[in-house]
Amino acid sequence: MKRMIGACLTVVMSMSLLAACGQSAPTGAAGTNNAAAPGKAADAGAASKKHAIIFKNAGNPYGEKMMEGFKTAITELGGEPILKAPDQPTAEAQIKMIEELISQKVASIAIAGNDPDALQPALKKAMNAGIKVLSLDSAVNAQSRIVHVNQADPERIGKVQVQAISEMIGGSGEIAVLSATSQATNQNAWIEVMKKELTDPKYKDIKLVKVAYGDDLRDKSVSETEALLKAYPNLKGIIAPTTVGIAAAGKVLTDKGLKGKVQLTGLGLPSEMAAYIESGVSQWMYLWNPIDVGYLAGYTADALVKGTLTGKVGDKFKAGRLGDKEVVKDGQGTQIMLGDPFKFDASNIAEWKKVY
Repeated sequence: MKRMIGACLTVVMSMSLLAACGQSAPTGAAGTNNAAAPGKAADAGAASKKHAIIFKNAGNPYGEKMMEGFKTAITELGGEPILKAPDQPTAEAQIKMIEELISQKVASIAIAGNDPDALQPALKKAMNAGIKVLSLDSAVNAQSRIVHVNQADPERIGKVQVQAISEMIGGSGEIAVLSATSQATNQNAWIEVMKKELTDPKYKDIKLVKVAYGDDLRDKSVSETEALLKAYPNLKGIIAPTTVGIAAAGKVLTDKGLKGKVQLTGLGLPSEMAAYIESGVSQWMYLWNPIDVGYLAGYTADALVKGTLTGKVGDKFKAGRLGDKEVVKDGQGTQIMLGDPFKFDASNIAEWKKVY
């Protein structure tokens, strides 16, 4: 773990030292790239060193760390990072940004999708213009990208959160899920795993009463948490697989004096959840390093543009300080996996909250 901490600190400290690199002149419009043949129009953006990332929405600390990692990777590689995030987490706002990036003739676009399918026409247009498209964190469908950068195994993410809440509530009682948006592919995949895991006989005394959506907005997540507590007075636990949601739930449970009465776990940023873990409002929670997710996406984008990576199963490449990575199959297309979720609790939160 010390190596992980050191690596994260190196990334964070290096951000203040890295200067933006110059850009090459963009090339003209290009040919016929598509998801099935990602290398076909590789020359279209070859003269451009612009690599863009579009997160779900602005003001999201998790997204800011992810974009930070992307910026570090692209700068290390001599490219020009472009960081974008709309005010609201909608597909329409992201489509407008994709159109802008096409006109800028960027070499690549990495996107955390607000909708798995609505972005397809715009992203296919980008690929047809020779732009290498990949998704990260929240996948778009396989026709809309070459490869997906996945933060961790969806099966492990979903199962570990159910196992955690079960242990916290003693294997009995009502629980709820506080998610992000109803269209978020990563959230939906994890929730489906949770529901499947809950069918195991060992969870027969646990009842999932509701899946609520805070849209990854702080105020709405607070309101949704309050609504859950009001609608289900016997609620024993909340799983929030979103960094915005779990922090909002932690605040509500703290303000209402519900420590120990309603348990909380999910996926959170150590810096935002430290106070709730130290106070015992949340005994423990999980996450991966969002800096590393963005960093891996940056190296993936560069490799796609250079043609050293095609996005096909079995492809291997070196992702900077993360080492060797391999393309594997996912439900729709292909993906590159970062690693397993990491547990944060009272024993380690103090050191991790300084990292991210």
